Amino acid sequence: MESVLISACLLGVNCKYNGGANPVSEARLAALKEKYTLVPVCPESYGGLTTPRPPSERVGERVLARDGTDVTAQYEKGAQAALRLAELFGCKTAILKERSPSCGHGMIYDGTFSGALTPGDGVTAALLAAHGVAVYGEGDIPRLLEEE
Repeated sequence: MESVLISACLLGVNCKYNGGANPVSEARLAALKEKYTLVPVCPESYGGLTTPRPPSERVGERVLARDGTDVTAQYEKGAQAALRLAELFGCKTAILKERSPSCGHGMIYDGTFSGALTPGDGVTAALLAAHGVAVYGEGDIPRLLEEE
């Protein structure tokens, strides 16, 4: 069975910036577990950030918390840990939290903390993709479940 990295918050782990989670439905989770070995990952936690923590967004190549604190180093450390997990478990695919400054792929929050989106990738999503890992968001789960 293929191993797939998946954002821990999508599995219901309370590691989101506000202490919550972003769980996918029980039906989708069960279907994913039937098809894949799921390898949970939370790059922000692996990078040393606490839960809860101030929300952060990408501003160019940096990641800044709402209070202006530069947390780029923690995001980069977490991304490296996620890549290492992908390598250890042979993950060629990752299902990551959409719009996140770490896990977002294609569209992320624009750095103004206004809820506006901009084209781009989170730190972890970009690093994984650069190393050949196919990155998907939770909105892609139905398509991934249909693929054979």
